Amino acid sequence: MAKLVHTMIRATDEARSLKFYTQAFGLQVADRLDFEGFTLVYLSNDENTIELELTINKGQTEPYDLGNGFGHIAFVVEDLDAEHARFEAAGFSPRKVVDFNHDGEPLARFFFVQDPDGYEIEVMQRLGRYQ
Repeated sequence: MAKLVHTMIRATDEARSLKFYTQAFGLQVADRLDFEGFTLVYLSNDENTIELELTINKGQTEPYDLGNGFGHIAFVVEDLDAEHARFEAAGFSPRKVVDFNHDGEPLARFFFVQDPDGYEIEVMQRLGRYQ
């Protein structure tokens, strides 16, 4: 059986991305590997068994073309409304909270926010299949 260990996104500004992921999701640097042409930063917290890998290509100044194939990253939280208010207070500009139903039953409550490089991040209430 295979185990998912990380997902990777490209970041243009390491400090700005670290500030966002630390403030927004409590992720901390688990490891940082510096190479000649790029830096890999692995982020995690005690809630996760998977890491977020930021790849910072040295010399990259233009925003990345995110394409139309990438979907989003999702985080689960205990109190979605409190997190939404915290994100607003932090200036992260979260979109509105959505209540999503299937066959008349609550399936998910969530909002989306963009990280500094424009990646979509879903913040979900802990319920349903994400207990």
